[in-house]
Amino acid sequence: MADLRVVATGLGFPEGPIAMDDGSVVLVEIQRGTLTRVSADGDVSVVAECGGGPNGAAIGPDGKVYICNNGGFTWSTLEGFLIPGDKPDDYIGGRIQRVDLDTGEVETLYDSCDGAPLRGPNDLVFDTAGGFYFTDLGKGHSDTDTVDRGRVFYAQTDGSSVTQIAARMDHPNGCGLSPDGDRLYVAETLVGRLWWWNVRGPGQIEGGETFFGSGGANLLHGFEGFQFLDSLAVDSAGNVCVATILNGGVSVVSPDGELVDFVPVPDDVLVTNICFGGEDLRTAYITSSGKGVLYATEWPRPGLKLNF
Repeated sequence: MADLRVVATGLGFPEGPIAMDDGSVVLVEIQRGTLTRVSADGDVSVVAECGGGPNGAAIGPDGKVYICNNGGFTWSTLEGFLIPGDKPDDYIGGRIQRVDLDTGEVETLYDSCDGAPLRGPNDLVFDTAGGFYFTDLGKGHSDTDTVDRGRVFYAQTDGSSVTQIAARMDHPNGCGLSPDGDRLYVAETLVGRLWWWNVRGPGQIEGGETFFGSGGANLLHGFEGFQFLDSLAVDSAGNVCVATILNGGVSVVSPDGELVDFVPVPDDVLVTNICFGGEDLRTAYITSSGKGVLYATEWPRPGLKLNF
């Protein structure tokens, strides 16, 4: 079992951790609606008020933080865990935001694609060209007992272009790129599946919306039993490290689809995100969102250095 060190507690459903060069971790607090910095010694300070439900976060080529904002959730507690729900009364709509770390200024880059509103943007990853892929989980509607289907997009950082590249998914959540950038990985939450597409060029994946037959999405790994998947990170060996919500830890899947490791977070569920930091990228930061905890642990392999 991994030796987990508590970095910070009392966070409002933390996700989207980014390990910074100074040893701090920048993350979102979805319930609180903020971009937050956790110092190396555990001090917590607000960087920006984002509103809604800031979710995935990543550093862009301009050094600013790009955020998938899901628009907000309803909240409840169950056996001591904070649980996100459906669309709240104060839902602000899904959007992609950009935050200046120095000033805390928040800009909205996108809130729709081709006239269709974003519903619940969740996670993002930058490629070497400086664009980014992002998932839209969709949104649950308790008043009509319906759920939006999920989608995957590719966008430019200057706000000039956003394109839907895959659709009709069941709660697409974490996304990542292989070390050479030729695969896009996406985790589907409720069905417990990891998918991958061949990447032909920036924002161009083979098959797009096709899930059946040649040329479409490829199943990397289907998890057994009742397991939900959340965000993911790729390590230097090309393994996909995906937060496994109900199983309470991080599952490590090889590029060949083999489950090669599982790192548990004891007595916990709602483990949602992992990122790598430290000089050798051997420190893994893990968010236990339902309990509001940020953990750190030594990882068996170095993480993959992100593009920005």
